[in-house]
Amino acid sequence: MKEKINRYTLRALAALLGYPDAELRAHVGELLQAIDAEAAIPVARRTELHALTVELTRLDPMEVEARYVETFDRGRATSLHMFEHIHGDSRDRGPAMVDLVQTYEKAGLFLAPEELPDHLCVVLEFASTQPPQLATAFLGEMAHILSAIFSALLQRGSPYAAVVAAVLELAGQRVQAVAIVADEAMDEVWQEPEAFDGCSTKGQSKPGEAQPIHIVRKSTAPIAATPASAFAKVDRAQGARI
Repeated sequence: MKEKINRYTLRALAALLGYPDAELRAHVGELLQAIDAEAAIPVARRTELHALTVELTRLDPMEVEARYVETFDRGRATSLHMFEHIHGDSRDRGPAMVDLVQTYEKAGLFLAPEELPDHLCVVLEFASTQPPQLATAFLGEMAHILSAIFSALLQRGSPYAAVVAAVLELAGQRVQAVAIVADEAMDEVWQEPEAFDGCSTKGQSKPGEAQPIHIVRKSTAPIAATPASAFAKVDRAQGARI
């Protein structure tokens, strides 16, 4: 019985972070019942989750869906893709994704072709299949990322902040706001460089200007082959920037 503690709560939180289509909105009551039944998170947090579901069900469906897209798909600070916060669009993201998929498959979890392993919903689904101790450690490895997402959502006044806060609590972490880097304006991110006057790659200066050099020292520390090491491995692999 002890092995099942938090299992349904993790799955319910994963569902609440999913796209709020008609099917999800029709079952939010059941999700809340599962969360309340396990009572794995504080009453105050569960009250906030109830408030979120009220918004999902009472507002116009198109507005609910538009708010979701605006919240999670319009900037890096609130992205639900964990590696987006670590690697961005760098080449390191690919190998990290492969490592995470292998972690899942060793535990018997195989993803559908359209599912990305670093999406928080998938991460929570995986954690729900693990023994409590491993699940807590696994989520704890990404606490710094979760805290950043929580802070960005809190800054925007989004009710989804309660879901991420609940995940932090299940990981045994303190829920607190941290400093976050503001997202760049979308028009600046997609702006094309002037012809023959620079490069579209960030960090590359225009001709005639000083070119910054980044030295990366690779870590050689061995990584334990456990689910909880998946995100710790990603952090160490980044090396120290000088």
